[in-house]
Amino acid sequence: MSSPRRILVVGGTGYVGGRLVPRLLDAGHEVRVLARRPVRAERFDWSDDVDLVQGDVLDRDSLDRAFTGCSAAYYLVHSMGSTDDFEETDQRAATNFRDAADAAGIERIVYLGGMGDDDDLSAHLSSRHEVGEILASGATPCTELRAAVIIGSGSLSFEMLRYLTEVLPVMTTPTWVRTRCQPIAIRDVLQYLVGVLDDADTVDRRLDIGGPDVLSYQEMMQIFAEEAGLRRRVIVPVPVLSPGLSSRWVGLVTPLPSAIARPLIDSLRHEVVMSDHTIDDVVPHDPIGFRAAVELALRRTRTEAVDTRWSDAGFTPADTIPGDPDWAGGATYDDHQTVSTTAAPLDLYRAFARIGGANGYYVANWAWRLRGVLDALIGGPGLRRGRRHPVDLRPGEALDFWRVSAVEVGRQLRLEAQMRVPGRAWLSWTIADADPDDGRIELHQIAEFAPRGLWGRAYWWAMLPFHWAIFARMARSITRHAETSATTSS
Repeated sequence: MSSPRRILVVGGTGYVGGRLVPRLLDAGHEVRVLARRPVRAERFDWSDDVDLVQGDVLDRDSLDRAFTGCSAAYYLVHSMGSTDDFEETDQRAATNFRDAADAAGIERIVYLGGMGDDDDLSAHLSSRHEVGEILASGATPCTELRAAVIIGSGSLSFEMLRYLTEVLPVMTTPTWVRTRCQPIAIRDVLQYLVGVLDDADTVDRRLDIGGPDVLSYQEMMQIFAEEAGLRRRVIVPVPVLSPGLSSRWVGLVTPLPSAIARPLIDSLRHEVVMSDHTIDDVVPHDPIGFRAAVELALRRTRTEAVDTRWSDAGFTPADTIPGDPDWAGGATYDDHQTVSTTAAPLDLYRAFARIGGANGYYVANWAWRLRGVLDALIGGPGLRRGRRHPVDLRPGEALDFWRVSAVEVGRQLRLEAQMRVPGRAWLSWTIADADPDDGRIELHQIAEFAPRGLWGRAYWWAMLPFHWAIFARMARSITRHAETSATTSS
C-alpha cells in the first residue's frame, strides 16, 4: 500500500472518477476534487469526506489553486460530446494541467486513456493519445493507462452494447462487429488506477490494461444476451454501413447522444488488444473475465425492485451510482399518477395497502381477473394466491401475482410483479406532503416497467391504452376511499 497523501482528482464527478474517489479514501488518502459545478458532487456519499474545489481545466488559475499541497493527481476528463472541436479543447486542457502540475512540483500524474495503435486512429482515440503525450511531455512523471471497452453499468461502451442487444433480436451491422477488442471490468480499471500510485520509479509509463478475454463485438453481444436471459441474436455484418450511418442507427435504438455515438462508433473499427503486459509487473492483479463483468454490471437492473433496501445489500463498483449518465442502467418506462387529498396519511395508506385479494383493485376488477386467468394459462401464478391479511402486509410475502418488495406503514408500499411479462414490473404508492397549510397530502402512484428486449418494449406500448383507462382512475378511487373511510369513522 502506498503511504497516505493528498491527491487531486480532476473529473471526480464523472463515471470513472465518481467510483475512484471512494477507493482512494478507503486506501487512506486525502482527496481533493476539482469540479466546474461542485454541487454535482453532493449526490455522492463521499462528498463530505473530500475537499471540493470549484475550477476548470481550461482555467489555469483555478488549477494552480487546486494543486496546492497535493502530491499526485488524476486526469479523468474528456470533452467528447461537449464541443464540436473536442480535440482542440482536449489539447488546451491537457496543456494547462501539465503546466500546473509542473509548477506545483507534484510526484505523479495518472491518466486514463484509450488503447490502440498510433496509425490511422479515429478522432476519438487520436485525441486520447495526444492528451497522454502532452501530459507526459512535462517535468512531472506521467502514468498513462490505456483501456479498450470498459464494462460497467453506465459506461458508454457497455450501455451501447446493452441497448443494441436488448432491442434488436435480429440486426444488420457494420463489419466492425468482427473487430477484436480486449474488454475490462470497471472494478479492474479502478484497481489499476489506485495501484499505480505504488510505483516507486519516477518515470513516464504507458501501460495497456485489459481483461483476460479477447472478443469481437459480435461475440460480446451474444455473451450479453446469454447473461441477460435473451435469445441468441442473429447478427448479419454488411460492408456498406459507414460510421455516419452506424451512429444514426445507434442513435435510433439507444439513448446515447449522437455527439458521443459518432466518435465512439468510429473508434470501433480499430482492433484494441493489449500489445504490452508491463502492467502485470507494476500492479500484480488478476482481472475478471468479460462474462463475470457483464453479470456484475447487470446486477443493478436485476435488483432494482428492492431499491429501498439497496444500501443493505452494499455497493459493487459495477453498479450504477450517482454521477453515471441518466440513461445508465437500462430503459424503464413508467406511468406516474399524482392525486391531492384531504385524507389522513394513515387512512390513505390503509386504502392502498388493502389492494388485491378479496378487496380487489378499485377499478375494472373484471380486467384484473381476466389478466389473472391469462397469466395462469401461460404458467404464471395468476390471482390464486390472494393475500394473507385484508390490510396488513409484510416485505417478501405474496399478494395475488405480486410480491411485496417494500412497505412502510403510513407512508409507502411497493409491489413487484410475478406475472409472466417480457421484463420486470412494479406498482408503488407513496404519500407526500402537498400543502401543510390546508392539511392536504399527495398520493404518488407509479407503475414501472423495465422491458426485456424488443418484445418487452412492444408489450409496454401495447398496454398503454389500458394503463390510461385504469391507473388514473385507480389513484382517484384510492383517495376517495380514504376520504370516505375518514368521514365514516368520524
